[in-house]
Amino acid sequence: MATAKASSRSRVKESGGGKLEEGLNPFKSERFDAESYVQSNSSLNDKDIKQLCTYLVDLKKASAEEMRRSVYANYPAFIRTSKEISDLEGELSSIRNLLSTQATLIHGLAEGVNIDSLSISDSDGLSAHASSDSEDRETSDLDTWLVEFPDLLDVLLAERRVEEALAALDEGERVVSEAKDMKSLKPSVILSLQNSITERRQRLADQLAEAACQPSTRGAELRASISALKKLGDGPNAHSLLLNAHLQRYQYNMQSLRPSSTSYGGAYTAALAQLVFSAVSQAASDSLAIFGDEPAYTSELVMWATKQTEAFALLVKRHALASSAAAGGLRAAAECVQIALGHCSLLEARGLALCPVLLKLFRPSVEQALDANLKRIQESTAALAAADDWILTYPPTANRQTGSTPAFQHKLTSSAHRFNLMVQDFFEDVGPLLSMQLGGQALEGLFQVFNSYVNMLIKALPGSMEEEANYEDSENKIVRMAETETQQIALLANASLLADELLPRAAMKLSPLNQAPYKDDNRRKTSERQNRHPEQREWRRRLVGSVDRLKDTFCRQHALDLIFTEEGDSHLTADMYINVDGNAEEIDWLPSLIFQELFIKLNRMANIASDMFVGRERFATLLLMRLTETVILWLSEDQSFWDDIEEGPRPLGPLGLQQFYLDMKFVVCFASHGRYLSRNLQRIVNEIITKAMTAFSATGMDPYRELPEDEWFNEICQDAMERLSGKPKEINGERDPHSPTASVSAQSISSVRSHSSS
Repeated sequence: MATAKASSRSRVKESGGGKLEEGLNPFKSERFDAESYVQSNSSLNDKDIKQLCTYLVDLKKASAEEMRRSVYANYPAFIRTSKEISDLEGELSSIRNLLSTQATLIHGLAEGVNIDSLSISDSDGLSAHASSDSEDRETSDLDTWLVEFPDLLDVLLAERRVEEALAALDEGERVVSEAKDMKSLKPSVILSLQNSITERRQRLADQLAEAACQPSTRGAELRASISALKKLGDGPNAHSLLLNAHLQRYQYNMQSLRPSSTSYGGAYTAALAQLVFSAVSQAASDSLAIFGDEPAYTSELVMWATKQTEAFALLVKRHALASSAAAGGLRAAAECVQIALGHCSLLEARGLALCPVLLKLFRPSVEQALDANLKRIQESTAALAAADDWILTYPPTANRQTGSTPAFQHKLTSSAHRFNLMVQDFFEDVGPLLSMQLGGQALEGLFQVFNSYVNMLIKALPGSMEEEANYEDSENKIVRMAETETQQIALLANASLLADELLPRAAMKLSPLNQAPYKDDNRRKTSERQNRHPEQREWRRRLVGSVDRLKDTFCRQHALDLIFTEEGDSHLTADMYINVDGNAEEIDWLPSLIFQELFIKLNRMANIASDMFVGRERFATLLLMRLTETVILWLSEDQSFWDDIEEGPRPLGPLGLQQFYLDMKFVVCFASHGRYLSRNLQRIVNEIITKAMTAFSATGMDPYRELPEDEWFNEICQDAMERLSGKPKEINGERDPHSPTASVSAQSISSVRSHSSS
């Protein structure tokens, strides 16, 4: 016990003792002025006061938890010490009785010798007087009581008149005490009376112990027997008998419970919890009524209650939790835990906080159910992905139940619908996950399952560059390929909707703010919101990162399809520009074919995405932005392309430079028109143009003199976009004011010049 206190003090000293001493220094000064100190330190604003309150609440919780752990840690020491004290008291009592007996014998021997000497010296007068005293004693009431007292005790014990027997024993003890003080009885008579009282006291104690051990002894009769035992001076044994009597009673009642593999775990848990915790509650009530709140008895009660709680938890795990946890039945396991905690929490009113014991014992089973449930979600989703046609549909249950499409329903493919449904069920019952501090583990497990699903979506992309080693059990995950662009964009719709809306919405059930006990506690709600949201935000950021892997793979695949042929030849080479000046007499100025195909692909994908990403247009915009950047980044980083531009085999001519500048202007124009022109794309295009103009300047010519005005490039870009998108060029000789290209703002040569000079 002393060791635990010392370690506790050392931890307090190490954690904040120094800071506490520094904070107390102002109070140690002889010139300390309380009023001025309060005024100088009362400038806290509302935010500081709230933070201080939050800190004090957290400190109170930590202190309570530390006290609880300390008490539990020292219970065995309390019990061991109390038992040693009880044994020592018994030994001291035995020694005292032995010494008293020896003193009585010695005193009797001394009186006997004195009487004999007196009778020899004065046999005439004293013998007659002694004979007269003896005759008076034999006829006295005390002698009559001494003769009748053993028989009276035997009758009371035989008739089990406990209260009267206790009163008679107390009277006998009083007579013995008075006889010793007044020396009114011979020592041999006193010794005989003491032996008689001790014998009958033991017989009464045996009767009371036997009655307390009988299953039929209940209620008031049991309490009376235990109370009588305590009055007999055997308190520790009486308390142990009380606890054992309640144990035998509920064990006897448990014989009617017949758990089987087909029984309902929740019903068995409820019935067992009712038996166990009602017995513990009654035992605590009886202990308090008879023995009060003495530490030795309270500690024994807590240790006994903890032992019964552990035995209860083992039975529940064996007959209810084991099967449901192994099968991934998280809801069934959670229900059993909630029922057990509900009954156990009722004991807190009697000072028995046993819920931490249950949580510690139930945690492994709930973790097993959690892992098994997540694995089942992963396997079921993988099986559905193998047969998914990657066509977006509304949830089938919505159409069956309402006959219409509710506004809050979203389009997903069949495997994503099933994944979302299983995740919603997964978070349906989350109470034990919070009380066991398994919320973080549940979020991490769900992220791993979602990441595995994203891996399957990546595998569904034709020509995916992801290595098989990046997937767990990839050989067992056969995924149906998404052949068309519509199907491939549906993969992105699945992942983005799950990561952005559905999974975070389901995970909010893990927040204590959604639990009933906290709904009316505004301060607790504010504190939990501050503590929970960072974890939720980080988890959501990881989900988005997983979706970005799918998006990057999608963009890289389509960029490679544009740039390379099936034979591996590139559509984007330096020959497109360095051969223009020598092979064309009259050039039909149009963007290069690869950039026309890029515009057509982006336009087609934009139309598809507008139907798939209703209400989430930003994701579609970011997708088109990422695809455009991927193609331009490839051009920017293709070292062989720039080696040919800068070093030969032929220098870049004026017409080639114009064609190259037109292509870059075309990219900026259609990206601006589609509203997916990012700053990063502008920066990359500026760098590419500057790089090409630098290579052209190396031939000794001025690139700005050879390039036409911006209006010329803008006109060509707008005409190309209208022709490729199937829109009319002009209406009555003028451009259609409602044409989407009418507001195109392209980059001017002056901006390129300013960028290159900077």
